[in-house]
Amino acid sequence: MKNEDQLLDRITVRSDVFGGKPIIRDMRIAVEHILAMLAAGDTNEIILKEYPDLQQDDIQACLMFAYRSIAGMQVHGRA
Repeated sequence: MKNEDQLLDRITVRSDVFGGKPIIRDMRIAVEHILAMLAAGDTNEIILKEYPDLQQDDIQACLMFAYRSIAGMQVHGRA
């Protein structure tokens, strides 16, 4: 497994995409969408099947981003 900084490097924040919401590797897949799928009970396998360009580390990056955001830690997505 990659360290936290390597995982968070997968998260991109661009003001011209989804109003600056965090996305995964500049692919126009919002972090919040993947988190919503997980919250709804979808498994990693279902998500990866539905989005074949995603990787397991992308899902882990979404969870790390959410954790650090909720914990009040500073989170930076790539620009």
